[in-house]
Amino acid sequence: MGLAWQQGPLAQGAVGRFLVADPLPERLLFAEPLRRRMRVRFGKVWVVDSEDVTLLHEPGHYPVAYFPLSDIRQEVLELSDHTTKHRDLGTTAWYSVRAGSESKPRAAWQHTALPDYAGDLKGRIAFAWRAMDAFYEEDQQLVGHAADPYHRIDIRKTSRHLVVRHGDQVIADTTRPLALYESGFAARWYVPRADVNETALTRVDFQTFCPYKGVCSYYDIADARHAAWSYLDAWPEVAAVASFISFEPDRVQVSLDDKQMRLEPGQSVTPHGVDRNLSIDEAPLGGKL
Repeated sequence: MGLAWQQGPLAQGAVGRFLVADPLPERLLFAEPLRRRMRVRFGKVWVVDSEDVTLLHEPGHYPVAYFPLSDIRQEVLELSDHTTKHRDLGTTAWYSVRAGSESKPRAAWQHTALPDYAGDLKGRIAFAWRAMDAFYEEDQQLVGHAADPYHRIDIRKTSRHLVVRHGDQVIADTTRPLALYESGFAARWYVPRADVNETALTRVDFQTFCPYKGVCSYYDIADARHAAWSYLDAWPEVAAVASFISFEPDRVQVSLDDKQMRLEPGQSVTPHGVDRNLSIDEAPLGGKL
């Protein structure tokens, strides 16, 4: 979750609310200077290298980086006759991107009839995430989408008593779980493997990818499909939960200090949009080159 995605403050499913007298508009877009060097690679060429990036937060979307035309290799852009209309930002022109022997249609766009209030995006181009070979901050590859500066993860040790059951079987019993707090979400509880009855788990051929934690593997517990998961090689920022196991409280019974847990509203992962779709294949270990 970040500023405008999932349950963020500017998202339609926001978990909190602004304490103001008058209701805010249904949609709020937020643009800000990224203050980081970002580069985009396509066809073995750096098509843009910029320290003047504007990040756009739009409800229901991951953040999108907009680059000034002056920092883009002009020969890589080819204006197409395809245009669309953005509900807030007006007419949008689309470009093909060409570099070397590679070419991708509708791989970049520019809002060409911006309203006065959206002048921060004037003269700027965005590149479709999935159409490019890679995005970087300095020399480190970004995966999944542009990093959201408002997304945060905190991991805390605790001695609370967590028990997982399915039917009449105890799956896990621990007094040393880790609580993982991720921006806008309720806590997720991770159990050390030594406190889990692993014979009850069946690993399945299914994985997902989190841009902040890494590749996630899943387990069935009897007839409860995908009831548990684990980041076997969690990224360095969340290494404390590497190989720990977490359980889905709407698929198995999870109790914390004898209180049964429920899956809170908005806790489920929201599917990703087409140009921001996440892929296991684009997740190098630790997000590093």
